[in-house]
Amino acid sequence: MLLRLPTSVSEAQECMAEGAVPIGGATLVWATWQRDGFPERAMSLRDLPEANTIGREALGGAVVLNRIDDRVPEALRRAASAVGTGAVRRTATVGGNIVGSTLRCLLPAALVLEARAVVLEPDSVYETDLAEVLAKGHLLLSLRWREPIASSYRKLAGEAGGPPPFVVAAALHAADDGGTRLRVAVRDGYEVLAESTEYDTGSDTERVLDLLRRTALGALHATAWEAVREQVTDLMSRSADH
Repeated sequence: MLLRLPTSVSEAQECMAEGAVPIGGATLVWATWQRDGFPERAMSLRDLPEANTIGREALGGAVVLNRIDDRVPEALRRAASAVGTGAVRRTATVGGNIVGSTLRCLLPAALVLEARAVVLEPDSVYETDLAEVLAKGHLLLSLRWREPIASSYRKLAGEAGGPPPFVVAAALHAADDGGTRLRVAVRDGYEVLAESTEYDTGSDTERVLDLLRRTALGALHATAWEAVREQVTDLMSRSADH
């Protein structure tokens, strides 16, 4: 297998045109390749600057999870720190987790940040929503978002050998009308659901939760809804203190 390490977008596009397979951190594909055979050409974006950015409003697709720190919003940082073991976090990448993994631990956090994806194609680079990225399996160059007022993330304890642990992420954004927009995303099993609601400054938490319960999140089972309630209550309390 020939591994290419492009250092520019144009070089990466040339690799894609030649049929190079993106490998990310290879945590998800290595066992399959050992079983079914390795591709002739592979490509890693670990040396591509555009895929390695870390900041308050951007995160590169080639960033390994253990590099994600307090430069990014809390929801993303906590999501990354909760993925697998330390060994996994030292090799798994943002793009591999969101696009390649069935668990997609970072996805709820990205959704509550209202992140947009910058994707790399052999003949173009463009921005799109995460739904398109997941549906078409695009090569993720980076995520971009507007910094929220506050955000949070929680993964409940799971059972060994059981379904994936329940995850809830939440973020507060300044709404165009001067109010606040609450966005909540959950992972329940392998399904990810995101909803939002807007409220005026001074609204009490129970009123906001009532609005949120009128969305599809209101159909969650009791344990899941209680986790959502606790996360939203804590987030609103923390934001009110600042």
